[in-house]
Amino acid sequence: MKRYFGNLIISTLLILFVFACVRVPMTGRRQMNLLPESDLMAMSLTAYKEFISANKVVSSTPDAATVNRVGLRISKVVTDYLNSTKYAERVKDFKWEFNLVNNPAVNAWCMPGGKVVFYTGIIPFCKNDEGVAVVMGHEVAHAIARHGNERMSQSLATELGGLALNVAVTNKPAETQQLFTLAYGLGTKVGVILPFSRKHESEADQLGLYFMSMAGYNPAEAPKFWERMNAAGGSRPPEFLSTHPNPETRVANLNKWMPKAQGYYTQSVKP
Repeated sequence: MKRYFGNLIISTLLILFVFACVRVPMTGRRQMNLLPESDLMAMSLTAYKEFISANKVVSSTPDAATVNRVGLRISKVVTDYLNSTKYAERVKDFKWEFNLVNNPAVNAWCMPGGKVVFYTGIIPFCKNDEGVAVVMGHEVAHAIARHGNERMSQSLATELGGLALNVAVTNKPAETQQLFTLAYGLGTKVGVILPFSRKHESEADQLGLYFMSMAGYNPAEAPKFWERMNAAGGSRPPEFLSTHPNPETRVANLNKWMPKAQGYYTQSVKP
C-alpha cells in the first residue's frame, strides 16, 4: 500500500510537471512553474514592504537617481519586448519600483512584481550607468525568468509532497514560509539575498545582457563589470558572486552571447 501511494505521488508530480512546464523567454529553457505567480507576488510584496520600512532608503542623490533612471529604462524595454511576444503575462501585473538603500553589502535584487533594490555597497563596482545596467538587467532577468517560482515549485514538490500553495500556506505555514524564503533568496533578515543556483545565475547573465543592450547600454561593459567584482573579492568574493559561474566561464559565456547582444544594442541606438 505504501508503495502504491508512493507511485501515485510520483505519477501526480510527473503530470503536474508536464502541464506546468513552460519555457523561459529568449533562452527557451524548459522550467517547472507550478505556482500562481499572483500569489508569489503578494508574498513578495509583503517581504519587500517589511524590508523598506526596516532600512534607510537613499533618495535625492546622484546614485539614487542613476538606479531609478536605469531601472525605468530597462523595465520599459523589457515590458515592451515581452508585450510583443507570447510572454506578455510575465509582466502583466508588474508595478516597477527602484530603490537604493544604505547598506555596505555588495548586493542587489528584484522581486516578482518588479520591486528592485540596490545596496550602496555595489555602486562603487558599477562606476557608471552601464555598470548599473549590468546589475539591473541581471536582477530583472531573475524575476522575468521566474527563477524563484521554479525553485519553490521544486521545493513544494519534493519537500511538501506537491501541495498546492494555498493548502501549504494554510496547513504548513512555517514550512511554506521557509520554502519561500529560500526560493527568493531572503535570509533570516528580510532582504538579505541568498544566491540562486549557477544555472539560474548563468541564465540571468544571458537575459540581463540582452535586456541592457535593448535599453541602449553597451553590452561590452558587462564582462568588465564582472571582472571588477571578481578582482575586488580576493580570496573571498562578495556574497553577490558566491554561487555564480567562475570568472573565466562567465566571461566566456558573455562573449559567446555578445554578437546577439550587440545586435540588440545596434538596433536600440539607431537614429
